[in-house]
Amino acid sequence: MLDKEGIAKRIAKEVKDGYYVNLGIGIPTLVANYIPENIDVVLQSENGLLGMGPFPFEGEEDPDTINAGKQTITKLPGSAVFDSAMSFGMIRAKKVNLTILGAMEVSENGDIANWKIPGKMVKGMGGAMDLVASAENIIVAMQHVNKAGESKLLPNCTLPLTGIKCVKKIVTELAVLDVLPDGGFKLVERAPGVSVEDIKKATAGKLVVEGDVPEMAI
Repeated sequence: MLDKEGIAKRIAKEVKDGYYVNLGIGIPTLVANYIPENIDVVLQSENGLLGMGPFPFEGEEDPDTINAGKQTITKLPGSAVFDSAMSFGMIRAKKVNLTILGAMEVSENGDIANWKIPGKMVKGMGGAMDLVASAENIIVAMQHVNKAGESKLLPNCTLPLTGIKCVKKIVTELAVLDVLPDGGFKLVERAPGVSVEDIKKATAGKLVVEGDVPEMAI
């Protein structure tokens, strides 16, 4: 199985030259550390930064330079800082090519729930709903199962929805899966050492397996 860093490394392979990419809170923030050096990518943080770099080394942190998850980050040469109104103007105007988000649940139709668990205190929905409503390409970085071993890839989400029919691809500790236009999770790759049967057992939603499924290269 992959750890969080492994999930981030695999998602970084989906980032293409010239992309503007928004990284959500959690595992997605780690993707900044694994962008291939041979491509030109601009990372956007919804709190008002364009040109986000990898996490700083210990002792080089600037407490005034943070991402949307309040983690200290670095700025690349040519980066720009602006207010949240301009940041969300970029998002709503579809200037962002790829959005990478965490999730608590994803349905086989591509619905995503990632902002609230009923009964638990939350500060607010943040920018997740703007991101899923505006983005044309959404990749989710998440754990395949919860702490109780229950699947988080479901026929239908049980938690309050953030967006509907918007997720295109999912990368978990077990697999890479595409969300099919007509519904269902298509198994694209297996994590090292993980069998197709392991993934079937961990997936409550419709799982489509075609032919031999390759092991992912990290």
